[in-house]
Amino acid sequence: MRRSFSSRNPVVVAVVGLLVLAVVGLLVFYSSSLPLVGAGTTYRAYFTEAAGLRTGNEVRIAGVKVGQVSGVSLQDDVVEVDFQVKDAWVGDRSTAAIKIRTALGQKYLAVDPLGSQELDPSVAIPASRTTSPFDVQQALSGLTTTVEQIDTAQLAQSFDVLSDAFADTPASVRGALQGLTALSRTISSRDAQLATLLKNTRQISATLDERGPQVAALVQDGNLLLGELQQRREAITTLLRSTQTFAQQVRGLVTDNQATLQPALDKLQAVAAVLDRHQADLARALSLAAPYYAMLADATGNGRWLDGYICGLFDSSGAPVLDATAQRTCAPTTGAKR
Repeated sequence: MRRSFSSRNPVVVAVVGLLVLAVVGLLVFYSSSLPLVGAGTTYRAYFTEAAGLRTGNEVRIAGVKVGQVSGVSLQDDVVEVDFQVKDAWVGDRSTAAIKIRTALGQKYLAVDPLGSQELDPSVAIPASRTTSPFDVQQALSGLTTTVEQIDTAQLAQSFDVLSDAFADTPASVRGALQGLTALSRTISSRDAQLATLLKNTRQISATLDERGPQVAALVQDGNLLLGELQQRREAITTLLRSTQTFAQQVRGLVTDNQATLQPALDKLQAVAAVLDRHQADLARALSLAAPYYAMLADATGNGRWLDGYICGLFDSSGAPVLDATAQRTCAPTTGAKR
């Protein structure tokens, strides 16, 4: 015989419930590490430098996203990058490269799955099969430092000496040296401006690097806005199509019932034309009806009696007077009730 739930020991039920909740919490917390529902298999790769790669960056194979970077750490003299790959094959001769995703400096990890056997997750891809991108910001910083160390005046003097030394050479050689001399003098005269330009470029690059997450969020919000506008455009397109369909149905309805509707519309138009022609008569009738209804209100406002008086409708013999031009001399009977 089965026991009811209320008859069970509440302490045992509470302990079992807490254990179940704890197990569920652990499963949720470590869901990314589960073999079936997790983020995939975790691999490692060694790089000579991180090159701005961060945790959470995409992992791509042949341009398709297959996972993400799960960790970037320093191991001795190399950078160890842990990345997860799901639903993709990675061979034992695979190569990895850190590549630039956007012009703002965001990176992603590109994996080229090579080899005849699947890569063992415990075996890292060596640094000999990994490459890092060329950092434009570091190049600009190095260029600024190099330009600042160049003695532009001495460089211009050197080109002048070379130009004098090759004075008797063919015209093509002299022209080339004269061009180099002019270039050197231009650089020397614009030394301060060039240094300022390179310095500002370095500051802009540093600012963009610091504001990378904000700029990325701005671009992402812009994508959301464009997506919302796309949805609204589809809604407006659907509305216009529905309106066009409704117009076609109404046109069909009018066409099918034209034999019935046309006479009614013609009669309505004739009535409207009559009313339009007699608009002045209607206005005059309304103006004349106002005193009549005022007198009618006075006649019927005497309780349950109705005062009535007709003048000149019959002659003295009792015959009706139909001539509108006849003189009617009569006076109302005082106190008559009808």
